[in-house]
Amino acid sequence: MEIRKADVVRSLAGRDTGELFYVSSVEGGFAQIVNGRDRRTDKPKRKKLRHLEFVRRGDDRTDRKLREGEKVTNSELRRALAQLAGVEEEGGMPNGEG
Repeated sequence: MEIRKADVVRSLAGRDTGELFYVSSVEGGFAQIVNGRDRRTDKPKRKKLRHLEFVRRGDDRTDRKLREGEKVTNSELRRALAQLAGVEEEGGMPNGEG
């Protein structure tokens, strides 16, 4: 699946292997990724697309704000990614299915 802005991805390479991030932009084979903790919105990490794994494309508030270019706070990013990580550990889907 093609990685786009506001998607949640998992890092496949580097010191951040296995961590979840939001994509803040995609350009020329690279993505700018943020998680609100190590990589804040004011200093995103530039990472090759081949080093990222698509996790999900959502429609919650954080996803919509990123996609529409609105200001997203670092705490919103941390909260959304923590919820997603908790759901993944339980083996369920974010919307309660599964």
